[in-house]
Amino acid sequence: MAATTATRRKLIEVAIPLDAINAASAREKSIRHGHPSTLHLWWARRPLAACRAVLFAQLVDDPSSHPDRFPTKEAVEAERKRLFDIIEELVQWENSTNEEVLKRARAEIRRSCGGELPPVYDPFSGGGSIPLEAQRLGLPAHGSDLNPVAVMIGKAMIEIPPRFKDRQPVHPGAKERTHYRNAEGLAEDVKYYGEWMRERAFERIGHLYPKVDLPKEHGGGKATVIAWIWARTVPSPDPAFAHVHVPLVRSFDLSTKKGKEVWTEPVVEGSAYRFEVRSTANGDFRRGSGGTVGRRGGICIVSGSAMPLKYIRQQGQAGNMGERLMAIVAAGSRSRLYLPPTDEQEALARSAKPESQPDIAFEPNALGFRIGSYGLTTFGDLFTDRQLTALNTFSKLVHEARERIEDDALTVGFSDDASPLRDDGVGAKSYAEAVSVYLGFGVSRLSDIQNSLCSWESSKTQVRHLFVRQGTDQNPVNHLYTCERCRPEARGARGRVVR
Repeated sequence: MAATTATRRKLIEVAIPLDAINAASAREKSIRHGHPSTLHLWWARRPLAACRAVLFAQLVDDPSSHPDRFPTKEAVEAERKRLFDIIEELVQWENSTNEEVLKRARAEIRRSCGGELPPVYDPFSGGGSIPLEAQRLGLPAHGSDLNPVAVMIGKAMIEIPPRFKDRQPVHPGAKERTHYRNAEGLAEDVKYYGEWMRERAFERIGHLYPKVDLPKEHGGGKATVIAWIWARTVPSPDPAFAHVHVPLVRSFDLSTKKGKEVWTEPVVEGSAYRFEVRSTANGDFRRGSGGTVGRRGGICIVSGSAMPLKYIRQQGQAGNMGERLMAIVAAGSRSRLYLPPTDEQEALARSAKPESQPDIAFEPNALGFRIGSYGLTTFGDLFTDRQLTALNTFSKLVHEARERIEDDALTVGFSDDASPLRDDGVGAKSYAEAVSVYLGFGVSRLSDIQNSLCSWESSKTQVRHLFVRQGTDQNPVNHLYTCERCRPEARGARGRVVR
């Protein structure tokens, strides 16, 4: 007769404190500093709090599975309440690194799993939330994915930090402390060499990101540019004005904050036009609303002629789509400053000459990716020359930083083992590659917010990154031709240096 094994019910099969888990998961969306989601963009990330709670609840026995220990309904409810209290503590963001709370959770898991911490495998790990939380609970964590970006995110969160655990940083100069716990030393090196990249980038391309002169009404002097906002243009469909490139703009709003409304207004003068910045704070009254283009086509601001989408697409495919600077957003002492474009600023942007440009063609019929209809056929077409110059510069600096990190690691006593990171190396070479992974993520994130399809979000007065959702309808007519944000020294490799 075959032996039978009694199956114990797990806590998740009976009940879990959903209200506490939901509240912690919702709060997690507003946490940016130190959250793994800031490492690199990935869609549909699972909330860490929910993953932590579910892993715990599916491994810990429900009290009803042990009638010998909990013979009455009251005893079962009391024990279940105790386990709920552990989960409610466990899901709090502040406790995600609280060893005392994590140890209590691990002890409960061991008690239900024969004294061991069982391994967890996520075959579609994506952003890595499940393997990360499994590792946090002390469980041997494994993950895989078909997408190489997801695999790299997982390695950066799960594999690399434990390999260089408790090690001091290798960068020269005074260290922030004498004792480093877990990946604190690695994190400090990422910050240090990211700042080193920023400084070198400013030395090389800082002239392409100048400060802007402020008019007297704004106090004079110079200010750091937050964004250069551009509009895509096509020739006017009116034969009399065919030499004029007119803007394709869905909205002229720069700020829609109540009481601080600012917009750019095209002023037509014969067959020419210019952009001026208007503001309700200055007593300006807006004569119209909206922009010059929508889902069905646009209107020529010079002649008033209709511009069907078919016409716009034909002009794009013929290579006649251009761009024109509409406004400049600068950093004031207390708020944003909005300035009209200048010929000098526009000419400087056009003076950039990138050393290389990605000429790989993307799939023209990719779902939700409609930019091919407008004459953009390669990945290089998605960036301006100034954006490509910046991305080329930072990409080169990642390689230079890796060589520098390896030299510094050898200086502080890392082994000269030549095994690379992919072969489980732990020497100076492997450590330099590890830090470079995070620096490379910074450049990758940079490309998400430094491309010609990014738009300006007037409600928040900031640049909106491109991939806001996985199935984004990428249609250049739906975007301002923006946004060139910050000179290179304004942000490090970990930040958002756009265009």
